[in-house]
This record gives sequence, C-alpha cells and structure tokens, in this order.
Amino acid sequence: MHNEFKQALVTGAPLIGLWLGLANGYTAEMLGGIGYDWLVIDNEHAPNTLQSTLAQLQCLAASPTHAVVRAASDDAVEIKHLLDLGAQTLLVPMVESAEQAASIVAATRYPPHGIRGVGAALARASRWQQIPGYLATADEQICTLVQVESRAGIQALAEIARVPGVDGVFIGPADLAASLGHLGNPAHPEVQEAIAGAIREIRAAGKAPGILTSDAAMARRYLQLGAVFVAVGSDVGLLVSGAKALREAFGQVP
Repeated sequence: MHNEFKQALVTGAPLIGLWLGLANGYTAEMLGGIGYDWLVIDNEHAPNTLQSTLAQLQCLAASPTHAVVRAASDDAVEIKHLLDLGAQTLLVPMVESAEQAASIVAATRYPPHGIRGVGAALARASRWQQIPGYLATADEQICTLVQVESRAGIQALAEIARVPGVDGVFIGPADLAASLGHLGNPAHPEVQEAIAGAIREIRAAGKAPGILTSDAAMARRYLQLGAVFVAVGSDVGLLVSGAKALREAFGQVP
C-alpha cells in the first residue's frame, strides 16, 4: 500500500486538489476520474460520518486520485478510526504548537513510536490482515498533514513545521483571516502577507506547504510562492456556481 502522494510531496511538483463537501460516494467516484491529484474527504465542516468516509475511500480506491481525509479534530480516537478505515493521508485542523503536532504524529504511529491502537485484524487498512507485513510497514506510508490557521499557529509555525513525522503544513486561509481580525476576507493584505511568509517558513523547514482557494489567480500565486499541494475549489462550490450560472443564463423566462 505505497503512499504515492507522500512521495510526491517530497519532489515539490505541484499537486492540484479539490475539496469534497457533499459527503457522498457517488460524487467522490465521479470526481476521482477527472484528473485531480488529490481529493479531501472533509470530516470537519462537511456532514461526514465514519460510514460515509469509508464509502468515499472505497470509491476513490479504484481511481488514480489520492484520498486525503480531514479529521474533525486532533482527537487520537478519531485518528485511529480514520486510519483503520484505510486513510493513509490525514489532514488535522487547528494546530497551534509543536507539542500538539507531535501528539498528532504519535497518534498515527504504532508503538513503540506512537500510540495508535493495534486493531489491524479488524481493519480495512490492512485489508483484514491480507497485506503481508502491514504492521511493520504501515507507519512509513502514513502522511501526516497539519493545518495552521490562527495567529497562534503562525507564531509557532517554525517549530510546528520541524516536528519529525509532519510531512506537510496546510494553511487555512478562512480561519486565519478571522484570527487576524479580517473575518470573511482572506484577500486582505495582512492575511496575504501572513500566508506568503508561512509558505516560505514551511519550505525552509523542508516540508510541503498546502492551501485552499477557489480564486484561480490566487491559487497560481500560491504555487509561484512555493505551495506544493493546492486545492482549487470544492464540489459544493462547483455545483452551486454552475447551477446559478445556468439559471441566470435563462433570465426571466416567460
């Protein structure tokens, strides 16, 4: 179960992604064949459950697109459940210290290097013990992404990015804007300056920077600044904008 996404982060080549917020396997399967490098199954802000997350992982398993699962929090029990479902790449939100990042990494590793519960015999992750040597090789294939999205997180970023086992740092522009006093305005110059500085800091630590924006020009700017994994929209946004544009094209039909 080689994690090609984790290896691709090291190369620094751009990886273009999309957010999945509809919490639906049918949608995940559809978008898995479009050509995105990665798709995020969101457990923080979308109405996902373990069952709907599992369904989307199963749908994406047959596609060339890598599944990234965003946890709702840094809770070690939730992380254990998501890993046992077969998620190999986790994105954990609201990280504000190196100690918190280290605890997240520990939750993704089996003892003696971490605290992940050993339940592989019952887990899809090991294909129910049909992957030879799963317990011995699982840790090295887990990709841990931490999300920095507050003033406190930015202030601790240099230490967070240097935590062993952290593969990438994702900048959350919406929450960061709110934390900096610009709720609903991630395009504010202060927020953009903080994002640019964060991308530089993450790269200086030898880690991959990531971010989400539905603004195409802004996405290209982040890539130019050195962001590696960039999500350029969401299934929800595409559906709403497409539906609105189609309706508006017909105006006031008699």
